[in-house]
Amino acid sequence: MNSNKEILETLKRGVEEIIPEKEFKTILESKKKLIIKAGFDPTSSDLHLGHTVLINKLKQFQDLGHKIIFLIGDFTGLIGDPSGVNETRPTVSKSELKKNAKSYSEQVFKILDPKKTKIEYNSSWFDKMKPSEIIELASAMTVARMLERDDFSKRFKGNRPISIHEFLYPLVQGYDSFALKADIELGGTDQKFNLLVGRDIQKLNNMKEQIVITMPILEGLDGIKKMSKSLNNYIGLKEKPETMFGKIMSISDELMWKYFDLLSFKSNKEINSYKASVKKGANPMEFKIILGEEIVERFHTKKAAEDAREEFKNRFRKKKAPSKIKKVKIKIPSKEILLIDLLAEPKLKKDILCSSKSEARRMIKQSAVKVDNNKINNEQFLIKNGSKHTFQVGKHRHLIIDLA
Repeated sequence: MNSNKEILETLKRGVEEIIPEKEFKTILESKKKLIIKAGFDPTSSDLHLGHTVLINKLKQFQDLGHKIIFLIGDFTGLIGDPSGVNETRPTVSKSELKKNAKSYSEQVFKILDPKKTKIEYNSSWFDKMKPSEIIELASAMTVARMLERDDFSKRFKGNRPISIHEFLYPLVQGYDSFALKADIELGGTDQKFNLLVGRDIQKLNNMKEQIVITMPILEGLDGIKKMSKSLNNYIGLKEKPETMFGKIMSISDELMWKYFDLLSFKSNKEINSYKASVKKGANPMEFKIILGEEIVERFHTKKAAEDAREEFKNRFRKKKAPSKIKKVKIKIPSKEILLIDLLAEPKLKKDILCSSKSEARRMIKQSAVKVDNNKINNEQFLIKNGSKHTFQVGKHRHLIIDLA
């Protein structure tokens, strides 16, 4: 990337909106070393590919020599981000946030250069704030302005509760930008209101307003809903290479191009050449494999990516089961258990096959559940205590369960 045009083209790839765009072009041409910020609340233990949409964009700025701040919202995490939700988020304890924050800081360096990245925690300034300062911050925004937010507006009109502490979230996130003297803040499209509040807070404090860059929300494996661990449609950064690769192979051909734009470090020229090849009749699977290998290698190793590719060929092209299937042993109090209950059994912990009984029921109806390689369509199917079986849910979830 030598010319300003090439730099701008790369930085704008996949971007939804830049506010204000003209100023963004000007500040890039100035060659000033910019402070680029993106915040993440550590409300779950692991990052997934949806999080990396912003982290990848941070990496592009980092490669251009700008100062990158990976902000861990250990204070905002106590509030719970109301963006894009229709009810108050459940609270997360301080100890859990601290534990998750440590995990985040380790995972992010799979993408960002640790020597060129500054990790900040917003509790470092908010824990020191006096009540009078919190009141002063709250005075920067009116209730009417808060209700301009689509999520708050819908909840208000639908007579669904909005907690007072949720109104603090945009203000607190906005104050982060003032505290860090951010030149640019990155966020998802659902964060736009919060990012613009950052500009307001900076202006009130006689600071140059940050440029806001919003990125699209990455759809999960279903291609419909936002990638989320709670929806079980995610690809975690700590997942095994073969699992990660297999999940990428399962996305639709149409969604693949969005994943290329938002997750790949391939050049625009390369990606456009892939699209041209598909238009001429090439199999999209060929390029999905390229995407899968690139992503697996980033979070594991080149060899792991190659092995995952071969594992995929064995499992899905030759219709073989995985070469290694995890085994777990659990105890149940009764003589038998419904398959629906077993698939969502909490005792399976991180190896749970379905996130809920309703998901298990849905998967059975879709003929997506196998026991010992036999499809099960009966919702009342029983598994006897003392037996051992191999279970498969969908294409990627395999587990041997020993009911001791």
